[in-house]
Amino acid sequence: MLKRHWLFVALSLVCGTFAVARADDEEKPEAITDPKMAGKDFAVQGEYLGEFDLGDGNAQKFGLQVVSLGEGKYKGVAYFGGLPGEGWDGFGKLEADAAEEDGVVKLTANEGYAIIEDGTVVVKSIDEQELGKLKKYERKLETEGAAPPEGAVVLFDGKNSDAWEGGKVTEEGFLTGGVKSKQSFGDHTLHVEFRTPYMPTAKGQARGNSGVYLQNRYEVQILDSFGLEGLDNECGGIYSKKAPRENMCLPPLTWQTYDIDFVAPKFDDAGKKTANAKVTVRHNGAVIHENYEIDGETPGGDKEGPGAGPILLQDHGNPVVFRNIWVVENKPEEAAAAK
Repeated sequence: MLKRHWLFVALSLVCGTFAVARADDEEKPEAITDPKMAGKDFAVQGEYLGEFDLGDGNAQKFGLQVVSLGEGKYKGVAYFGGLPGEGWDGFGKLEADAAEEDGVVKLTANEGYAIIEDGTVVVKSIDEQELGKLKKYERKLETEGAAPPEGAVVLFDGKNSDAWEGGKVTEEGFLTGGVKSKQSFGDHTLHVEFRTPYMPTAKGQARGNSGVYLQNRYEVQILDSFGLEGLDNECGGIYSKKAPRENMCLPPLTWQTYDIDFVAPKFDDAGKKTANAKVTVRHNGAVIHENYEIDGETPGGDKEGPGAGPILLQDHGNPVVFRNIWVVENKPEEAAAAK
């Protein structure tokens, strides 16, 4: 029990009061797409990983997500066991708001304090005993840059937007939202990589909003929901229908991946639906939906019906961009005939 108490003390320090010196008093743009223009608040934001000493040679691993809210304000979320998708036990979590203090990155609580400096969080008790240390952590996604397999339909490889209606390519070579694939698909596997902008003062659905519509009917939400609860209208959610198993959203301006296995709904000759659509979604390599049955189109999607449909990358007014998009068409009737 004592060991658990000290762990809660340490985590309460990590989720105490954040502070940071600002580079200047200039207002930041509403949406920032270049990390070089993001400022010191952005540099503090991110994921941290480390251990706390519980005594008797025992240590507890845990993760910390620091979310920038702009103007020197932050939200901190600490996770028992490690970061989401990398050890978090799914239950132990502490959250707190934070604010600027004395021009330094400082976390304070009744039991002690912590300092963030040069990508390191050092947590100490009130009597200066070091309780733990965390390091800035950047994930290496195995799914990022995944090459299309033989036979895949390449929808975007950075060269042009010819596969899309209304497609536009940025100077960096990324595809903008608000585009629909010229080709339609039935059962398929989709790989798509996306990046949300840095919008520290925006909140909720106004922060890096977009989405991937399968058959232009079913939306897998895109949102800067880094450090949030993980709801059905946040990143990885089947919009308005199903929340992800856990919130795998990474910080804004980080490239993220969706790998989606989609099975189209089935209809009889009279047009009556006999089976719901099914979807398995991997967000940054972690399964967040597995064979989930979608009981109808999501808000904003085309009416559900028989036949194939295009992929839509939503434009919701935020500069979300995409790259490395490809599809493998799955045709079960051909596979069955070949047996």
